[in-house]
Amino acid sequence: MSDVPTKILLDESEIPTQWYNVAADLPSPMPPPLGPEGKPVGPDALAAIFPPALIEQEVSTERWVPIPEAVREVYRLWRPTPLYRARRLEQALGTPARIYYKYEGASPAGSHKPNTAVAQAWYNREAGIRRLTTETGAGQWGSALALAGQLFGLDVRVYMVRVSYEQKPFRRSMIETWGAEVLPSPTDLTEAGRKVRAESPDSPGSLGIAISEAVEEAASRKDTNYALGSVLNHVLLHQTVIGLEARRQLERVGEYPDMVFAPCGGGSNFGGIAFPFFADKAAGREVRLVAVEPESCPTLTRGRYAYDFGDTVGLTPLLPMYTLGHDFVPPGIHAGGLRYHGDAPLVCHLYKEGLLEAVAVPQVATFEAGVLFARTEGIIPAPESNHAIRAVVDEALRCKALGEPKVLLFNLSGHGHFDMAAYDRYFNGELEDFAYPEEAIEAALDRLPRVAAG
Repeated sequence: MSDVPTKILLDESEIPTQWYNVAADLPSPMPPPLGPEGKPVGPDALAAIFPPALIEQEVSTERWVPIPEAVREVYRLWRPTPLYRARRLEQALGTPARIYYKYEGASPAGSHKPNTAVAQAWYNREAGIRRLTTETGAGQWGSALALAGQLFGLDVRVYMVRVSYEQKPFRRSMIETWGAEVLPSPTDLTEAGRKVRAESPDSPGSLGIAISEAVEEAASRKDTNYALGSVLNHVLLHQTVIGLEARRQLERVGEYPDMVFAPCGGGSNFGGIAFPFFADKAAGREVRLVAVEPESCPTLTRGRYAYDFGDTVGLTPLLPMYTLGHDFVPPGIHAGGLRYHGDAPLVCHLYKEGLLEAVAVPQVATFEAGVLFARTEGIIPAPESNHAIRAVVDEALRCKALGEPKVLLFNLSGHGHFDMAAYDRYFNGELEDFAYPEEAIEAALDRLPRVAAG
C-alpha cells in the first residue's frame, strides 16, 4: 500500500449526518439500571439532571440517530478530523504492519471530548437549561464543556479531581478562558464533598467523587443540569463520529483494520472509534477491538462485573459494569482521564460477551511509547493516548516477529501540550509504575451494593 497518502482527508460535506447506536446490534439485551432498592428504574429517574432528548438517546435502540444541523455546524470548526498513516513509526519499528491513527487533537479543546460536549450543550439549551455542572479528571472534558457552554450561552461549573487540578494548571486556565468556573474536588460546597473531606482531609479526589458533587448540585437547582463526559450511552453515541469518519477514510484508500485500539477509562474514547467497526463485526466481518487501560486502574482486566454506582457517594442509579468499587480511589497517575472505577455499561456488556478485548499497560511504558511516537510522527500525545500507542507498538512488534502485515488503527484522542509536566517527570526518571494491589481491589469490591448483575 505504498500509494496510500500519509494524510487522508474528508471534506465538510462528509461529516456524518447520523450517530451510530451500538445498542441496536447488541447480541443480548442490556441489564437495566437499578434504583437503590435493587429494582429497575425508567427514564424518568434521569429527568432531574438530563434534558428529555438525551434521556431518549440513553434508552434508544434505534441504529441511527440524526445529528442536529446546529451541532454539525459547530463540528465544522474541526471536523472531519484527519486520518494519518504512521509511516515513520512503522519504519522505526521495522514492522510489516500498517499503522493508522485518527487525530482528535485537532479540536479547539485538543481532544475528542467536544464531540459530545457540543451536542449536550445544544440539547440542554433547547430544553431551556441555562447552567451545567460537570466533573473532569485530566481537564479535557471540563475544557470541552466550557467551550461548548460558551458557544451556546450556558454557564458551566466544573468539579476537577484535585490531583489533576494541581498537576495540570493550564487545563484549569483553558476552562477559565472559555468562561467556566473550575473547583478542586472534593470541595466544601456539597454534602458529598464535605463527607469525603471529613473522612480524608488530604483526599486526591477521584472522578467518582467529582461526579457526586456535580450531580448533587445539578439535582438541587431547576435551572441546572448535569453533563457527563463518558460512561453513559448517549455520550458514547455522540463520539461515534470518530469511527464513522475513520471507516470512510480507510475505505477511500482500500484498507480495513485487523485491529482497532483506543484508551479506555470511562469508555467514550474507545466506543467512539470502535463501535462503528463493531457494527461490521456484528454483521460478520472479522475485526478485533482492543480497549487499553492503565495497570493502576485496571477496570476491565481486573474488575468485577456487577451493579455499582457511577459516583462515589451513591447518587446515580446502579449500573451494570466492570468495576473496582465506587469508593475506589486510584493513584495520581498522569493519565487522569483514565482514572475511573468503572466503565461504560455498553463497553462492559460487549466485553462480557467476549466481543471486545482489553489490555492493561504500565505508566512508564506508555510514556516510552508516547516519546517514540512524538519523535517519529511529530505529535506529542496526551498521556491517555499513550496507552493506545503502547498497545499498538507492542502489536506491531509482534507482527514484525511473525511477519504479519496487519492493519492497525488507533484513536489519538488528544495532544499533550498541557501535559508537559508529566513528560518532564518521565525524562527526570520520576514516574513510577503502580499495579494496584489485589487486596486493595478486593477490599473495594467487598463494599459493592449487594445486587447481582446479569
